[in-house]
Amino acid sequence: MIKSRTRMDVLRSLLKKRRIATLDELKKAAGTSSTMTVFRNLKELGYRSSFSHRGSFYALRETMQFDTHGLWFYRSVGFSEFGNLLCTTQQFVESSPAGLTAAELQTILHVEVKQSLLQLVRQGQLRREKIGGRFVYLAGHKGKRTAQKRERQEYQVSWEIGASPLREQLSEELNAAIILFYSLLNEKQRRLYAGLESFKLGHGGDRQLAAFLGLDVHTVARGRRELFASDVQQEGVRKKGGGRQPVKKNASSDRSDHSVVET
Repeated sequence: MIKSRTRMDVLRSLLKKRRIATLDELKKAAGTSSTMTVFRNLKELGYRSSFSHRGSFYALRETMQFDTHGLWFYRSVGFSEFGNLLCTTQQFVESSPAGLTAAELQTILHVEVKQSLLQLVRQGQLRREKIGGRFVYLAGHKGKRTAQKRERQEYQVSWEIGASPLREQLSEELNAAIILFYSLLNEKQRRLYAGLESFKLGHGGDRQLAAFLGLDVHTVARGRRELFASDVQQEGVRKKGGGRQPVKKNASSDRSDHSVVET
């Protein structure tokens, strides 16, 4: 039987090594079938459950590396400083200057959020209103909600007439060159490029780049976060069969290699 202190050491070691684990994996490592025992140890260690994957993954708070928005993703599993998916959903909507659509929030959290949003609306925590042909989720507090609606409506008008301070700053030639270059990028590269240019513009850059390039403002913000958090997976860009071709062996080397390659 594993003693309590030893069990905590085992759980800490497992979570530091693997970063995340399921309840079954934790029970197996701790040598117990008791859910309460594992949670009692996790509470002493300081843990948080994932907001994605139905909260089925656990991690130590000390190993998490939250970004500026309070999110941490590890192998597609998401954790939030704000707690579970319901709490995280409410926090993001209430802190958004212009509210959020379900699609916008889903882009940020990488999980289905519609049911959580509707549940919060039913509970009176959030409000749902149609603005510019789309359902937008807004804060429950009237003052905050009014400010969000105004900001969303201004953004909608700006998008429809194509008004952007950035466009006014660029010459027609440079404007065309940027659009051409942007069109040659893949989806991820476009997001990262927009994030970089937004950072260079400073305050308000996300909104300016979104209007200029026809992106969602939250996509620009996501690209900026990924880029400056070094959360970018490098991928090969060569086409299949590209790159240096293998050097052909001469006849003498072929003969000398027969004993190796023939079976």
